[in-house]
Formats: sequence, C-alpha cells, structure tokens
Amino acid sequence: MLEWNRGARLDYGYEGLSRSGLDAVFDNLGWGACESRNGWKWDDVVTDLGMRFCDFAHQDYVFRAESVADLRRAHAEGRLAVVAGLEGAALIENEVDRLDVLYGLGVRQIGVAYSDANSLGSGLRERGDGGLTAFGRRAVRRMNQLGMAIDVSHSGDRTALEVIEASERPVLITHAGARQVWDTPRMKPDEVIRACAESGGVIGIEAAPYTTVSTSHRRHTIESVMDHFRYCADLVGIEHVAFGPDTFFGDHLDMHHVMSRKWGVEETIRSGPEFEPVDAVAGLENPGECFRNITRWLVKHGYPDHEIAAVIGGNVLRALEKIW
Repeated sequence: MLEWNRGARLDYGYEGLSRSGLDAVFDNLGWGACESRNGWKWDDVVTDLGMRFCDFAHQDYVFRAESVADLRRAHAEGRLAVVAGLEGAALIENEVDRLDVLYGLGVRQIGVAYSDANSLGSGLRERGDGGLTAFGRRAVRRMNQLGMAIDVSHSGDRTALEVIEASERPVLITHAGARQVWDTPRMKPDEVIRACAESGGVIGIEAAPYTTVSTSHRRHTIESVMDHFRYCADLVGIEHVAFGPDTFFGDHLDMHHVMSRKWGVEETIRSGPEFEPVDAVAGLENPGECFRNITRWLVKHGYPDHEIAAVIGGNVLRALEKIW
C-alpha cells in the first residue's frame, strides 16, 4: 500500500461522488498527514497535487475549488467542487513561504499537526503538549493573510487553543467529536469546542470507524455519531456544528490496520472505553452515502429545514466567507 501511495496514481471515486448529492467536498489530497520517515514530504505532496489536479482537468464533473464563488458555481452547475487540503503541516518544515506555494498550487485548508508534533505545534498523541511554537504563530498569521483555512482536528488540546487564540479568522475542527461523549484524545474537550465556536468556526462531526463512538451506542453507527452532533449543538449552538465524516470509497477499517502505527490510530482509539468492533459505521460507510443518510436522520428526528441546511453545508460556507 505504501508503495502504491507514493506513486501518486490513486484512483478517485467519481461515479460514487456523482450520486452523493454533494456540491463540494474537502479532500486531503496530498497525504500531508504522514509525518514519519516513510511519510510524504514536500516533493511527494507537490507531485501528488499536480497528478490529482491534472486528472481533474481532464474530466467534466469535478473541479478544484479555490473560492466561495467556486462552491456556489458547483451548486448552480450540478458539479462537484473539491477543496484541496492537507491534514498536517510537517511538510513545510520551518519555511513559512511554503504556505504561499501551497496556496498558489490550490491548497485552501491545512491542519496544524497530524497527531505527532512538528515545527508548528503538538499533535493529539503527544503526552506533553508544548502548544503553538513561535514558528507556528508565524504560520498561523501567514495562513490568515493568505486566506487558508486552519484545521486543529489532530492537534493537541493546548495547541488547538493557542492556534484559535492566535488566529484572526475562524478556525475549523473539520473532523472530530466531543470528549464528553467518548473519552479519547481523538475527541475534543468542551473548552476547545467552545473556543472554536467563539472564533466563528465550526466543528465537523467525524464518522471514521472507532472514532465517534458513544457510551449510549458502543456499536459505532450513525446513532453514535449523532450523539456527538446533539451534544455539540447543545454546547455551542447548532450554527457551529457540521459534519466531517472522514470516509472514503474502500475499506476504511483495513486502511487503519495498515496505517495504524504511522497515524497513531491504535493508541488513541484503544486509550478510551471499550466498544463493540465493527467493519464499517452503519449508515455512514462512504462519501456517496453519508450526507443523504445524515439528512434522512435529521428529517426523521424533526429538525427544521433551515437547521438541516445549516449543518449540511451552510455553517461551513459562512465560516469560509470569513476565512477565504
């Protein structure tokens, strides 16, 4: 799998996405999450971005989104706008100008750290969270100036709070859940969720296997995911909650098994309460099904149309208008 990934010739689920009902999707195209010795470095990610965007340019459904206007155009034209992102910033090393290069190449979202610490700050699996570094503050300031969305989904708690404090624009938690609902480092404590909302940001509720489990639903299904949704909506208001399912076409669980050491998945998941193993999160198995089933669930549970519209896209769009 690692050899295949490094070839930068990953397939893309165009057919499945065309049936998804999505107008836009955030996609961490460049594998910027992998920060170990076998991880994707600067040249690898730039090559991958070029390969992916070349593929986009030679078909008529998906296109790369670089602005809110692009997202609105995709909706009007019945197409899919892909927002290119990276889950971690290790690849910029200590060169803030690399953020300019990434922006120029079309990247519009970047995570501060993917679980491991880097030159910007600490990841969520570090035992000691040193917070946002001096270089990290420079990077946050530059991302604000460029209009690049900042994500703290995989950052440590202190680092996430200091990123939000340092940022002049809303900060996103693109895919996580509430630690009060499921006590693992992968979930966010109340103070981080509140700080995100106070910045004008949004938390997207995660749905990758074994993440947003709940004590009420220890078998991971759409019901346990929605336990996190309801908790966050009650905590900060529904206007600051969305969905970031973090799924793809294929065997997500097997991917976790292959990549667990690199991603730090095993230790962060197993550090929490016991849960019932599953092969997939029932109702949220892949990007082609997630938002249709989320919408069905919201309708079934009596949410009004304006709130449904907000949590399946409107809240994120409002935040991006301030960020981009």
